[in-house]
Amino acid sequence: MSRYSRIIGTGSHLPSNRVSNDQLAQQLARDGIETSDAWIVERTGIRFRHFADPATSSVDLGEQAARRAIDAAGLSPQDIDLIIVATSTPDMIFPSNAALIQGRLGAVGGAAFDVQAVCAGFVYALTVADQFVRCGMARNALVIGTEVFSRILDFKDRATCVLFGDGAGAVVLSASEEPGLLASALHADGRQAGILCTPGRVAGGEVSGHPYLKMDGQAVFKQAVQVLEQVAREVLDKAGRKPEDVDWMVPHQANIRIMLHTAKKLGLPADKVVQTVDQHGNTSAASIPLALDVAVRSGQIRRGDTVLIEAVGGGLTWGAALLEY
Repeated sequence: MSRYSRIIGTGSHLPSNRVSNDQLAQQLARDGIETSDAWIVERTGIRFRHFADPATSSVDLGEQAARRAIDAAGLSPQDIDLIIVATSTPDMIFPSNAALIQGRLGAVGGAAFDVQAVCAGFVYALTVADQFVRCGMARNALVIGTEVFSRILDFKDRATCVLFGDGAGAVVLSASEEPGLLASALHADGRQAGILCTPGRVAGGEVSGHPYLKMDGQAVFKQAVQVLEQVAREVLDKAGRKPEDVDWMVPHQANIRIMLHTAKKLGLPADKVVQTVDQHGNTSAASIPLALDVAVRSGQIRRGDTVLIEAVGGGLTWGAALLEY
């Protein structure tokens, strides 16, 4: 009998501090940086984002999203035998966020590790978890995307600091006799590392190099619109499906123009694209599971729907997956 994996629960969590474009513009103005709600919305579609307070970490956010996903799956933490966390903003150099969250949940014994593929991290982590479940090494996998990108933003650079927010999303991926994750594809091009990176490092007890996020926005946009269409068609071909078979596209919530451009190239109408970027900004590896949870809990995505997820991130990394929810 064939063994597959299927998402049986979703969860998410946002910091309580919700920051509007106007509030952010006022903060930046105190340092002589000019921006506005109209400027941000026109270029990105973002209206709000959430910032964690200094006492809240990516583990804190990830733990709350994980608990909600486990509850939604009707399981207990002790049922989880694999935890994979996608993050670029871990609490420590080591141990991993996955190990720290595992300890808090009391879900000890199974494997726990982090995946670092920046904004594509959740697609990477989900694909890895799917392989663990399919081969029998895990039965109930907890896959989390959690970020506190506000900690690595340069608030003197209006081109980047207006884009990102903090948050977490999670799913429980469980063994099933019926296909759930139908196909996936992962790619990277390390030659493009310089267009989106945070090149700082800890050495000799100090932070050396540049500790803030740096991005060549035009180069990222050019690469994103190209590779996202390609990888979406790749997973559709792998699954023997066509764009018209997709009920919902849940893209990485980076920029509304990139999201809708990709949908248009695939022939998908805008009303089939789950959009939370206006409320959350770009939460990197958390953005897809966060948006997925919002869509599931609101009744947009229902059991049996075919869902396409896709993302591109620093590295350059990109990937997509097609799943039957």
